[in-house]
Amino acid sequence: MVKTHLQAQTVAAVAVGHQHNHQSVSSAFETIYRKQGIVGLWRGVNGAVPRVTVGSAVQLATFASAKDWVRKRKWFKEGSWMVALAAGMISSVAVAVAMTPFDVVSTRLYNQPVDELGMGKLYRGFLDCFVQISGKEGILALYKGIGPAYLRLGPHTILSLLFWDELRKLACYHLQHDV
Repeated sequence: MVKTHLQAQTVAAVAVGHQHNHQSVSSAFETIYRKQGIVGLWRGVNGAVPRVTVGSAVQLATFASAKDWVRKRKWFKEGSWMVALAAGMISSVAVAVAMTPFDVVSTRLYNQPVDELGMGKLYRGFLDCFVQISGKEGILALYKGIGPAYLRLGPHTILSLLFWDELRKLACYHLQHDV
């Protein structure tokens, strides 16, 4: 919540959406807590949890499938780290496509203004936000920012999967050879 408020904050001349006008991180925590209580600090989590769930599921499923697909094409010699790299690249595209709608919804939920009871003034929750965006702006509105999202998610996905795969191979080697 605090991170999103601070990232969205800008000068009035270029501001888009609701501005929270926090002076610092500690000021943001204090203001949110004072106005909305502990629940205010967790507002929007109902958009973040599905995002991470879908992202992890897509990442793992597509990596395994892509790795098999790359292996069958025999582009690289057996056991090469390039297989995991290529599979990670394929998986990274799927992750960005799957997660971007959740990023859009989460950002809207986090950044919406709230009433005196701490309830969102624009959306009632994750599903309401999803329906309103796709209904009013079209389904492609859920993919706003997919380019920057890929630039953030792509390298993370590729490197995480590559390192995980190489470390897994190293651990298996050590277990088999009692090293």
